[in-house]
Amino acid sequence: MNKRPRVMLADDHRMFAEGLRTLLGEEFELVDIVADGVAMLEAAQRLRPDVIVADITMPRLNGIDALAQLRAVLPDVRVVFLTMHHDAAYARRALAGGAMGFVLKHSAVQELVLALRSALAGRIFVAPLLGVDVLAGDQTNPARRTDPFGALTPRQREVLQLLADGKSVKQVASSLSISTRTVEFHKYTMMEAVGAKGMADLVRIAIRHGLVSD
Repeated sequence: MNKRPRVMLADDHRMFAEGLRTLLGEEFELVDIVADGVAMLEAAQRLRPDVIVADITMPRLNGIDALAQLRAVLPDVRVVFLTMHHDAAYARRALAGGAMGFVLKHSAVQELVLALRSALAGRIFVAPLLGVDVLAGDQTNPARRTDPFGALTPRQREVLQLLADGKSVKQVASSLSISTRTVEFHKYTMMEAVGAKGMADLVRIAIRHGLVSD
């Protein structure tokens, strides 16, 4: 009997995740369910699943940034994003970061199964609803939607995530072993980069772009 591919799920909506366990159970072995990006990093390195199914917007660390960090230690990791975000810009960002698939949560579960099979075979799968827009969204397309967070450094993204989680500037500085002045510098640099009028506005914009959890 063939061994079922091992799949890990990263999604902070536990009931939805448990539902997927049943839906995918015949073909795949769901080895773990984690609820945030940091837990995804830890569990992936410990369990080494064949494919990770991840949401984009998660607490502590969003899925795309988690993938970027994970690829530094597991360069061949296969990740399929399963998300509510139906904007092709998210799919482009995910694929540019090394994702093997991008599926919408409201799609039929068969699309996720196809995406998992494709990832296991080394092929990329994009939800048909977004496929044309994703392919059209290259640098030469003047209508391409810009990503205001695309130029942020990994450190700025860490600062943003912690601030969005409700940490004070002092707590962020302590957590990242940097000075409060450096945290303030990153904060105001990010606000200027995305046109935010204040910290609350910066967080709202980041939530809209799936960079941090609501």
